[in-house]
Amino acid sequence: MSDYNETETASGAEDTYLVPALERGLRILELFCHHDPVLTPNVIAQRLNLPRTTAIRLVQTLQSLGYLERANRDRDFRLGPRVMKLGFEYLNSLALTDIGTPVIERLRDDTGFASHLVVRDGRDVVFVAKAWTHDNTLSTIKVNVGTRIPAHASVHGHVLLGDLDEADVEALFPEPMLPTYTPHTPRNAKEVYERAQKYAAEGCAVSESSFEPGISVISAPVRDSSGLIAAAVTLTVARPFIEKTLVDQGLVGRVKAAAKDLSERLCYYGEEGQGKE
Repeated sequence: MSDYNETETASGAEDTYLVPALERGLRILELFCHHDPVLTPNVIAQRLNLPRTTAIRLVQTLQSLGYLERANRDRDFRLGPRVMKLGFEYLNSLALTDIGTPVIERLRDDTGFASHLVVRDGRDVVFVAKAWTHDNTLSTIKVNVGTRIPAHASVHGHVLLGDLDEADVEALFPEPMLPTYTPHTPRNAKEVYERAQKYAAEGCAVSESSFEPGISVISAPVRDSSGLIAAAVTLTVARPFIEKTLVDQGLVGRVKAAAKDLSERLCYYGEEGQGKE
């Protein structure tokens, strides 16, 4: 008998996959507000109509994960730093995309090529903003916001890994042999690190069909107020290689200028072409 009955209603199907403990935990976090910054397990149990022992277990679990912490007396709890961290990271991501979108749109308008803003999430590169082009040659290469690609295999990832030392890269990619996508894909952490350092020294990366055949990419790092790489501005050229005429037109320089512009908008004014000297 199938685990999923296709004749179920949409709401019934959704209810089937709800996790009660997770739902209760999230509802507990929602109880804390400006008017009620501190709550006891007894109050939580009453407001959510839960057994007191269940409320205590849920509160202790949230405390162990850092989402709640004790306040005042031992029986009182308030939101922990993990909740604030989530909130600040969300706001920071909004600021990056809000500030970065006009920059990549202008880069698209200046060059005629699709431009993206990407960040690194662990071993992946995530596309967080895009400025698409109406060029028909790109019609089959739809990269949407939220798309993920492996950091070790893409020029975007190599640029975003530019701050990491060799030990950090080895910890991130411990496999003796990494998945390869083209003959240009680094095969291990050492090769990933060497590629990242090369692009870090150059302040930009140009990749021709290194991850996807027929697609060339120019990518430059964006630094935030701390001086660390926060994102990368990229330009996608739907060609197996970038012609000399495009290079002579300053295509690479325009990508670097866009990354510099966004870095300055994020209050980075460092050296090496990433800010005001």
